Amino acid sequence: MKKILIADDEHKIIMTLEYAFRKAGYEVFIARDGSEVLEILKTEVPDMILLDIMMPNVDGYTTLSEIKKNKNLARIKVIFLSAKTGEADIKKGLDLGADDYITKPYSIKKLTERVEELLK
Repeated sequence: MKKILIADDEHKIIMTLEYAFRKAGYEVFIARDGSEVLEILKTEVPDMILLDIMMPNVDGYTTLSEIKKNKNLARIKVIFLSAKTGEADIKKGLDLGADDYITKPYSIKKLTERVEELLK
């Protein structure tokens, strides 16, 4: 079973994505900020991380930088899901090593399809 880690500080987003990906057959892990993501990665190695940028404590950019420093985690696919829609924000996310950058609001169906594509 493929594993997905959803990191967002908005409860509704977490609930919606958790439901959609469990229904699609994924094992789902939840984090509400970057420090929780890094804590979960000590014991679990998901196939995909859906990562918000603007989170309390540790933001998504910093979280991704930490993930990419660890050779055991660097292969995990990462999609930024963010309300930050500026070209500079998107470029920064991709330059840090994200596999994709999807702006909010987004279609759950299209997001699920993109996750499937990246995990093939």
